[in-house]
Amino acid sequence: MLRLHFYAGVIVAPFIFVAAFSGMLYAASVQAEKVIYAEELSVPVGEAALPVDEQVRAARAEYPQGAISAVRPGAEPGATTRVLLDVPDLGPSHRLAVFVDPYTAEVRGAQEAYGSSGSLPVRWWIDELHRNLHLGDFGRHYSELAASWVAVLALAGVVLWLWRRRPSERLRRTLLPERGVRGRRGTLSRHGALGLWIALGLGFLAATGLTWSQYAGANVTELRATMSWQTPSVDTSAGAAAGEHTDHGGYGGGAGSGLVEGSADVGPDIALLAARGEGLRGPVEIGYPAGPDGAYVVKEIKADWPTRHDAVAVDPASGIVTDTVRFADWPVAAKLARWGIDGHMGLLFGLVNQLVLIALAAGLMVVIVLGYRMWWQRRPRRESGGVLSWGRPPARGAWRRTPLYVLVPLPALAAGVGWFVPMFGISLLGFLAVDLVLGAVARRRSGSGRPVPAEEQPADASASGKR
Repeated sequence: MLRLHFYAGVIVAPFIFVAAFSGMLYAASVQAEKVIYAEELSVPVGEAALPVDEQVRAARAEYPQGAISAVRPGAEPGATTRVLLDVPDLGPSHRLAVFVDPYTAEVRGAQEAYGSSGSLPVRWWIDELHRNLHLGDFGRHYSELAASWVAVLALAGVVLWLWRRRPSERLRRTLLPERGVRGRRGTLSRHGALGLWIALGLGFLAATGLTWSQYAGANVTELRATMSWQTPSVDTSAGAAAGEHTDHGGYGGGAGSGLVEGSADVGPDIALLAARGEGLRGPVEIGYPAGPDGAYVVKEIKADWPTRHDAVAVDPASGIVTDTVRFADWPVAAKLARWGIDGHMGLLFGLVNQLVLIALAAGLMVVIVLGYRMWWQRRPRRESGGVLSWGRPPARGAWRRTPLYVLVPLPALAAGVGWFVPMFGISLLGFLAVDLVLGAVARRRSGSGRPVPAEEQPADASASGKR
């Protein structure tokens, strides 16, 4: 456990440090976005909001390019309405968000929005830094490697920290750094105590972060599909229902919507009214029909607690709700995934969530710095005789002394986790290979009669004494 913690800590810690720093920036960007884009996001509160359809027409008058994807009416007084457009020049999951004053239909501006959370450019830039260092799919290897190891390092660190505590020692020495202690022991005390406090949060961030990863994320998606844990969605095939109501007039879909020009369409206001009748409350997103046989999809997008994600499909020809999905009916795994993702992004509990994430990230960076400081404090030093002293290393031979009831399931568990989380499995094999080579070199030097430095001595020669 100690050797694994050392290898992964030295080699993987830089990747984890970058992920922690960029994650801290992302958590802060949720609030910073409200300040940076205040001109687009907020307006003076007026007397009454105009119909959504009128706001959409105002947005299309200034931004006629692309097709209408969805509309997000202002969730609270003074918030602007977002008209989201699919524009071919933008990348995947990117839409042009046009901000409209709901009281005057004045267009306040437009910004590129990303993902279901609607991240604006600054938050999206930080998100990409956190995800892949702006290096595309190749860069995602860094974040997956960090997420794969942070929980393992945290678990190993907790085990090692608790293992070295004597039962007679006060609880304070376990939970808090020792007072009046300097040098490597003082660094270890601060490293261990702080690591213990943030370990549970690191496990949460690692588990939720892997759901977005390139390889482990694909395995998570496949597992959820196999176990029927996917997030349910409403049935949007409203073609049959639309055929029964073709005599209804309305706002003809026309250019920029998924409906055929001149076809019957009740419009977004009636779709929203129908959703309100099913109990949906703001904030909501009104998704436009994706084709002539499609339907409006009105869904709640309240990510903070208590979460609301009910959704309905509305026939554009009749305004009748054709399908409903309640968040209460989601599979437990789908709910946990939703809460986990929102918590990872700092959305689940609002500002408190963001402050906790910032504290976790800062704590993790401090733990990493303290770990490297311990490594530096154990650097080679020349003793009076001119021989380099490296300090006492972790003893070899632990596997030979391990009980079978631990020895048998542990490699099987490691193999299973390594297959499911490939970046962890590949790097773990690399660490084991390096350790085997170092052990072989140490044994060869020991057998040659040449003096063996302390760090290369076998377990029998270096394991004595309290460490």
